[in-house]
Amino acid sequence: MTRALIAAIETGGSKILCRVTEAHKDPDAAGGGAAVQRFTTTTPQAAMAELVGAIKGAIAPGDHLAAIGLASFGPLVVDPASPDCGLMLSTPKPHWSGFNLSKSLAERLEAPVILETDVAAAAIAEQAMGAACGLDAVAYVTVGTGIGGALVINGHSLKGALHPEIGHLPIKRREGDATPSACPFHDDCAEGLTAGPALGRRLADGETPADRADIRALAADYLGQLCASLTLAWSPRCIVLGGGVLSTPGLLAEVAVALTRNLGVYGAAMVAGPNYLRPPILEHSGLEGALLLARRQVSNR
Repeated sequence: MTRALIAAIETGGSKILCRVTEAHKDPDAAGGGAAVQRFTTTTPQAAMAELVGAIKGAIAPGDHLAAIGLASFGPLVVDPASPDCGLMLSTPKPHWSGFNLSKSLAERLEAPVILETDVAAAAIAEQAMGAACGLDAVAYVTVGTGIGGALVINGHSLKGALHPEIGHLPIKRREGDATPSACPFHDDCAEGLTAGPALGRRLADGETPADRADIRALAADYLGQLCASLTLAWSPRCIVLGGGVLSTPGLLAEVAVALTRNLGVYGAAMVAGPNYLRPPILEHSGLEGALLLARRQVSNR
């Protein structure tokens, strides 16, 4: 029996996830019943070999690969009308600058690739079936190896000349914080001061933010500033905060306090009530978003 299949890929700073499933599985159910394959992010050439091998290995004789949803780290060109769509721009991840994973996958697998940033795909999934289900305007922020953010309105992400790069918004340093930024591009951006590598510079060997109340307070202050900026600029119904750094026990609650402090009593403060900042529900939000993108492509044909 011939099956129409879709593939979903999420690329991140440290890992790459891939799943292949039937195109017409329940679109409102997470996962589609297919196993997730996981690879370490190294070079784009290695990623291509692993992904092409995994996807082709899941296609039985007679099956048809109908679409691929790709949730990619950035910065990259996401405008589908651009001849450079999918091109990776300058990134601190070695060997990835100038590579076009989307185009390479489309050529090797002979299927359309629908591209979003990893964080936009996560926002789409959390709005459709996760922590922000039922809300029309949702911001998603991930804090891990880097910091990324997206705004999704009714299932579609905000993008223009580029996608949002909220991780590189400037942050006001705390007095006495002289730790060098971990960002090679900026001295005082959110990513350079608060992402995983930045916090690692402030910790002794073997320590985590959970071990250091002072480091948690610093991270909460900086992330509270970032969330205040997004609240003022985007006015989302909620902000979903994910990523490895936010898994630190108690940190989300501390960020909420810092957000309230930074907004003060200005008008935007009225929206930032209880449950305004919330954790994601889905295990692999970006991958689920990539699946939704691929299914949307198939259903729109």
